[in-house]
This record gives sequence, structure tokens and C-alpha cells, in this order.
Amino acid sequence: MSRGFVKEGDQEEIPMVPPRAYLPEGATNYVTREGMEELLAEKEKLIDEKENLHKANEDEKRIALNHINAKLQLLNNRIDTAIVVHSEEQPQNEIRFGAQVTLKIGGTGKIKTFQIVGVDEADVSKGKISFLSPLANELIDKKTGDKVVLKRPGKDIVYQIMNIAYP
Repeated sequence: MSRGFVKEGDQEEIPMVPPRAYLPEGATNYVTREGMEELLAEKEKLIDEKENLHKANEDEKRIALNHINAKLQLLNNRIDTAIVVHSEEQPQNEIRFGAQVTLKIGGTGKIKTFQIVGVDEADVSKGKISFLSPLANELIDKKTGDKVVLKRPGKDIVYQIMNIAYP
């Protein structure tokens, strides 16, 4: 039946689901082992939420199920395309995906530690930056003692690599 013959109130509401973290078309979806565990835990939580959904109103329940299913679809795509990078297989003296890098910020002398992770894991407040970030791109393949310059509007920031570790 054509949608033209459906009553306005009977039309299925399309759930608005925020997109996952940006991953450019064609980019490999790298994740750490911990990142994959987080994605799988998120999936289990959504499945549990779906199975235990109790709404008094059938329309509310259907809308909630559609929303959960849409989130699951996006999440399953990320899980299906994820490639787990094992820290122990990385060259321990160079910065690669998964590295935890301690940096001295030139000019301020402040010390910061970041781990280079997948886009879904990235959270600056937890010291985790995406492998696609400008800083991570500058750090890749560098070694302890090297300096990198992050070009910023108005003022470049110089970082000196103090330590590299793979948690």
C-alpha cells in the first residue's frame, strides 16, 4: 500500500539517533583490545535494554524499540568493521596506534600523557586521543626524545616526547 493512503497518525516515527564518532569513508576502523571490549559491552547493554523494555503505551514501546534497533545497527557496523590492534605487536620504541605517550609541552613545561586510540574510544578528558587527530598524526612513527610541532592558528605548539609505553 502506498504511504499516501496511511493516516497521518499511523505513520512510523523515524528515530533520531546521533551518529557515532566520525570515521572518514575508507578509513580503517582501528580499536584497542579495551576499545573492542567497550563496544561489545555497549552492545550487551543495548540488547539488555531492548529485552527489558516495558512501556505502558504500545506506541511508546515501538518508538523506543526502533531507537534501540537503530543504535544497535550503527554499533554492529562499527563492531563488524573493527580491527583490533594488539599493543604487544607494536614496535615498543616507536609511537604507533595504542601507544601511551608522555609529552612535555614546549613553552609551558607541562607534562601530559595521551594514548592513541580508535575514534569510538577517544575521550580527551581520559587522556585518549583518536588516531585521526592532528596530534596523533604528528606523533606516529616518532621516538623518545623527538620533537613534533603541531601547527595551530596564531601559534604553533612544540611537544617533546618523554616516554612511550604500550599498556
